[in-house]
Amino acid sequence: MPASPLLALSPLDGRYAAKVESLRPLLSEYGLIRRRLQVEVEWFIALSEAGFAELQPFGPESVALLRGLVEDFSEADAEEIKAIERTTNHDVKAVEYWLAERIAGDAELAPATGFLHFACTSEDINNTSHALILGAARREVLLPALDGVLATLRAKAAEHAAQPMLSRTHGQTATPTTLGKEIANVAARLARARERIAAVPLLAKMNGAVGNYNAHLAAYPDFDWETFARGVVEKRLGLVFNSHTTQIEPHDAIAELFDAQKRCNTILIDWCRDAWGYISLGYFTQKTKAGEVGSSTMPHKVNPIDFENAEGNFGIANALLAHMSEKLPVSRFQRDLTDSTVLRNTGVAFGHTVLALDSLARGMAKLGTDPAAIDADLDAAWEVLAEPVQTVMRRHGIANPYEQLKELTRGKTITKDGLHAFIRGLQIPAAERERLLAMTPRGYVGKAAELAMREAGAESARRQ
Repeated sequence: MPASPLLALSPLDGRYAAKVESLRPLLSEYGLIRRRLQVEVEWFIALSEAGFAELQPFGPESVALLRGLVEDFSEADAEEIKAIERTTNHDVKAVEYWLAERIAGDAELAPATGFLHFACTSEDINNTSHALILGAARREVLLPALDGVLATLRAKAAEHAAQPMLSRTHGQTATPTTLGKEIANVAARLARARERIAAVPLLAKMNGAVGNYNAHLAAYPDFDWETFARGVVEKRLGLVFNSHTTQIEPHDAIAELFDAQKRCNTILIDWCRDAWGYISLGYFTQKTKAGEVGSSTMPHKVNPIDFENAEGNFGIANALLAHMSEKLPVSRFQRDLTDSTVLRNTGVAFGHTVLALDSLARGMAKLGTDPAAIDADLDAAWEVLAEPVQTVMRRHGIANPYEQLKELTRGKTITKDGLHAFIRGLQIPAAERERLLAMTPRGYVGKAAELAMREAGAESARRQ
């Protein structure tokens, strides 16, 4: 281990260590070892309750002792298991041996040691453990962080629901919207992506060396092992049972989770870039912090570094998530070991995701707006009203309305007076003419404010 964070190879364990601290007990090797212990313990307890003549149900004190080993599992305990692993050169077997040592002095449990890891392959322990750590990371860290960003987006959508803003399709002036509506669009996308992450079932198996209960049935041929295994996976571990596997659970569900997270990250990359752009345009302002430096040579600068850091870390996370979701479901014949080393990088992928979410939250907390800058752009963009004028012309049967407005506006500077002169010459009902003359770029926003408020209130409506 490096003596200093300055020597860490990964910034997650160096520069940014404190920002991903919440993931360490879950997705670290310590977290994986602890979950392995949990699975071994629950399988052991379940076996004692299966009705085998050779193994009587453990009493409450013995069950409490076993589960207490999981609840009180410490870093020092994990170090002891790693010490055993240096002899066994097998990480799962080291857990089994450590557990056997811990119960060696118990009058009830010691005689049952032979049923530790009974009929299991290592992957029965590993696949369930990975599902457990992913479920915990999703529940305790990732979803709360996403919910925080989503809540901020919805609050800002409501705050700026009615602020007119010039759109820029293809980077060019386009039909106005409102700032709140554009933020609401991101919130709506993120809400859907968040629900997909939450909905992915985490599958697990406990069916032996190649998925057929071979050793189980060799020992107890008349026992319903599949129902038993399903009970352990679903009732004791809270996962979803996969009945058809090889030696490994095929990781399709994990790949689905990684793909869902990648899609969520991609949506937020899109938002980071747009927020960066609105800062560049002067629509968004950024709060300054005393003592902070924006540029080493240009004192005036307040750089959008939080959005840039978020974008970069979402990108790193997505590169890892994409590789893992493509690689993990592919295994030669009944198994190869390539999934094992890849799965050890789950914490890295989710670490960069959490780091990105933290940066994004910090950036959004600094955002203000400059309505004067937003309004100034709109007031100089009368050409955007070519769309409603030609649409009204269409309604009233005027020939070539699009072409007429194209000739008037395309590639030209359009003023209020020039557009109004064109409107006054239209052969349309007087009331329609007056309505068009009353239009301004700021007022031509359709249902933008209503749509913004609808999404801003989506969460409270969902909870009612």
